[in-house]
Amino acid sequence: MALRAVLRNKRTLSGLFSQLSINTNHGRVCASTVLATHQRNNSTSSKISVNLDQSTGVAVMHMQSPPVNSLSLDFLTEFCISLEKLEMDKSCHGLIITSSVPKVFSAGLDILEMYGKSPERCGEFWKAVQEMWLKLYSSNMVTVAAINGSSPAGGCLMSLTCDCRIMVDNPRYSIGLNETQLGIVAPFWFKDTMVNTVGHRHAEMGLALGVLYSPTEALKIGLVDQIVPEDKLMTTAEQIMAKWLAIPAHARQITKSMMRKPTIDKLTSKREADVQNFVSFITQDAIQKSLRTYLEMLKKRKA
Repeated sequence: MALRAVLRNKRTLSGLFSQLSINTNHGRVCASTVLATHQRNNSTSSKISVNLDQSTGVAVMHMQSPPVNSLSLDFLTEFCISLEKLEMDKSCHGLIITSSVPKVFSAGLDILEMYGKSPERCGEFWKAVQEMWLKLYSSNMVTVAAINGSSPAGGCLMSLTCDCRIMVDNPRYSIGLNETQLGIVAPFWFKDTMVNTVGHRHAEMGLALGVLYSPTEALKIGLVDQIVPEDKLMTTAEQIMAKWLAIPAHARQITKSMMRKPTIDKLTSKREADVQNFVSFITQDAIQKSLRTYLEMLKKRKA
């Protein structure tokens, strides 16, 4: 069913459920000052580009922070503000997230945000990571990750928060939570998101070994829902979006809340403790040494 037809069928109900929201405060960062400047049609920032099609109610977000869309504090701040703008726009019902950077969806958390930084800066950064996950995982919109490149670690986490994941079928691309390969332990809410997606045993193996899966392997364990040729990625994402939007919004949103609320509540009840644990862990000498070794390896590769 075309997106326009889907939305026409839904409009008679949309007013009845305008107050329905699973996107509660959860102690989130207020962005009201920035949101006051919201423009309804298009918004562009240095790291995030968003185009909202008013006729379909579907926005496409392009991550455009070369070379690898690293999730830095600045990137995450722009990402969260862009997402909140769309949530507040009553004409927006769905979001497709993809990358403008060739061969990379997102390389994950920016190592430079965790190496050689003060505890205060590390804490600020981790709160932004939490915010990204909370906003996406509890979004009222239908969210589709159109994964057009490699998506390790934090990039994988971003994909896992979406309602559906489509990945380009290219064996050179990979996806997974590979934190242990860097000497880092994925926190409990990374783990819970992975378990919710692929089941306990696949998550345990993937997390312990830091596995990066090929698209075919990711499809086999349910880490992604579909793999397609690169030239079919966006049309497939639009087709899947239409299927999800064909479901009455109130029923879909309440179901999503029921499925995800326990995981969301678990983080929100322990959010400050999670920040403190991260800062305590990441500032340890042994962890800083591991990060330094990894950065030196990257420099050698570039050379």
